[in-house]
Amino acid sequence: MDRRNHGAHGGGKIRIGVCVMEKKVSCSPMEQILERLHAFGEFEIIIFGDKVILEDPIESWPLCDCLIAFYSAGYPLEKAEKYAVLRRPFLVNELDPQYLLHDRSKVYEHLKLFGVPVPTYAVVRREHPNQELNYFIEQDDFIEIHGKRFCKPFVEKPIDGDDHNIMIYYPSYAGGGMKELFRKVGNRSSEFYPEVRKVRRDGSYIYEEFMPTGGTDVKVYTIGPGYAHAEARKSPVVDGVVMRNSDGKEVRYPVLLTPTEKQIARNVCQAFRQAVCGFDLLRCDLGEARSYVCDVNGWSFVKSSYKYYDDAACILRKMFLDEKAPHIYTIPAHLPWRISEPAQPSDAVRNREQGTVGIPTQSEELRCVIAVIRHGDRTPKQKVKLKITQEKLLKLMLKYNGGKAHAEAKLKSALQLQDLLDATRILVPRARSGRESDSDAEVEHAEKLRQVRAVLEEGGHFSGIYRKVQLKPSNWAHIPKSSGEGEEEVPSEALMILKYGGVLTHAGRKQAEELGRYFRNNMYPSEGPGLLRLHSTYRHDLKIYSSDEGRVQMSAAAFAKGLLDLEGDLTPILVSLVSKDSSMLDGLQDGTIEISEAKAQLHDIIISSKVANGGDPAGFPWMVDGADVSTNAAQLLTDLALWRTEIDMDRIAAGLPCGSESFLLMFARWKKLERDLYNERKKRFDTTQIPDIYDSCK
Repeated sequence: MDRRNHGAHGGGKIRIGVCVMEKKVSCSPMEQILERLHAFGEFEIIIFGDKVILEDPIESWPLCDCLIAFYSAGYPLEKAEKYAVLRRPFLVNELDPQYLLHDRSKVYEHLKLFGVPVPTYAVVRREHPNQELNYFIEQDDFIEIHGKRFCKPFVEKPIDGDDHNIMIYYPSYAGGGMKELFRKVGNRSSEFYPEVRKVRRDGSYIYEEFMPTGGTDVKVYTIGPGYAHAEARKSPVVDGVVMRNSDGKEVRYPVLLTPTEKQIARNVCQAFRQAVCGFDLLRCDLGEARSYVCDVNGWSFVKSSYKYYDDAACILRKMFLDEKAPHIYTIPAHLPWRISEPAQPSDAVRNREQGTVGIPTQSEELRCVIAVIRHGDRTPKQKVKLKITQEKLLKLMLKYNGGKAHAEAKLKSALQLQDLLDATRILVPRARSGRESDSDAEVEHAEKLRQVRAVLEEGGHFSGIYRKVQLKPSNWAHIPKSSGEGEEEVPSEALMILKYGGVLTHAGRKQAEELGRYFRNNMYPSEGPGLLRLHSTYRHDLKIYSSDEGRVQMSAAAFAKGLLDLEGDLTPILVSLVSKDSSMLDGLQDGTIEISEAKAQLHDIIISSKVANGGDPAGFPWMVDGADVSTNAAQLLTDLALWRTEIDMDRIAAGLPCGSESFLLMFARWKKLERDLYNERKKRFDTTQIPDIYDSCK
């Protein structure tokens, strides 16, 4: 018997079967929508219940004209399919495509088939835990899958769509580590593990590029292909703290979808034949605004929006009537569950009542806030320069500059720096030969190689954010080509420049974070910690840019932490919210003349007898609020320039321990400062070295 037209055609109500687990039926969104459907008076709501669904044969299940059925934990989807074949009700959500939702790789394949943009991804399948795969390679800062490279940060998701333990792995330049995302537990949705750097190998996973979304996620909910509601929330990748309202619900705010995003919602709905479904939309700014779907969740409703519940009930009503009784469908004059609210007077009415009709209101609106901030307190920046002629180092330069004889190579990643360290360890002499032919230049070169090795070994692991090396070819030779035809030019000498230090200190992080809080409290006094609300709704389009210097990036992350009232480590905040854009510094060369004039003036003030001999600084009022100028400033500078220390020079020259390798670095640093501060031949101080001396003393 065909029961598709049972109900309204027979003079009775249309029967709506709710064949889902009781836990889902009793949730607030489902209750709200079913109550509204019942209030129309056209439907009979039949709830199957767990006992019927799990224990009774499908032949004894209640009869219905329209069926709401969807998978959740423990749900017998195959049994529900057989019922649908037997009774042939109208299905709000098709049942067969729901199998796809349990395999993330199949979801991505299906989305691509329907033209829905997804992040770049690759799949790793293992038949058993820790299975070695010949197509999978892992290095410190990237993985390769079938030759496709994913550089950190990247995302690791279980193939199993019901497993919500998702990992994000961070690059060494940002400090490394891993963040685990999980279903909300209390007020937590993620945890950061700074020491975890290797991916999981206990099962099958999908890997995808990390999409920078500015710290917000957009959740989209469809009710049929023509309706989509979107809400933004704080992304769990930022600090893992769930924002909740006074009722304990997660704080979300409605956002408007673009026409492209609305078409994406329509395509997702139709691709999986799920009239009611939810998915995650990643809004990214990669040179241009783009949106990507990263997860489809099947049946899903917004949790706390009465307007949305009204819309959902009206749209579902139309679906049911169009399918079962199209001849009786009418648009109701009013919603049966709604009490008419008194209309609010319009602006024009209010103006008329106040006697201001026709008088335009003068008002101003803040359109933009721009803040330019310097990095916080840091350790001294240091640099080692040396000429290299060793074939091992020259080959390393060609390896990382693309084999171009005249191009420089920049080494920043952990893999590149490890290559350099391995080569340097081989080249550093174990001890001085003691030969009289050893020149001062050879001794100094060996000392610098030891210093390079010591810098690269410090800390036990690489964090490229604070160490980088430049290799610049400076001389070339012509050698016969390997083919025997003609000659080719190859570098015979290069300049190695190792830059390190400049690490943001604990005090520097505290400065930046406190400045962020100060900025929020003074620029947005009425918002308090709610500035993130403005950002999440895109009414306040927050963007944070930084140069590629480590101390600047970390300062920006610490500032964002204070500004947005975030918690936890800086690495996830840095990767999620801070964009590296060195082009911001373009144009600073325009201030060269003014900078030079200011430096010359400061130099004259510092070396003037009035200041150096402790005279009255009344002529320089900007100095009064600072630390008092010593009465013997000139003598202190001279003493510092002539500073010596008693250490075992032979042990240092031989590369033997003398306290620690850090002591070798410190000695080299002070030795350089001594040379740079005072020119004995010209009998002059270089006052530009004073900031470096201050940093090193501190």
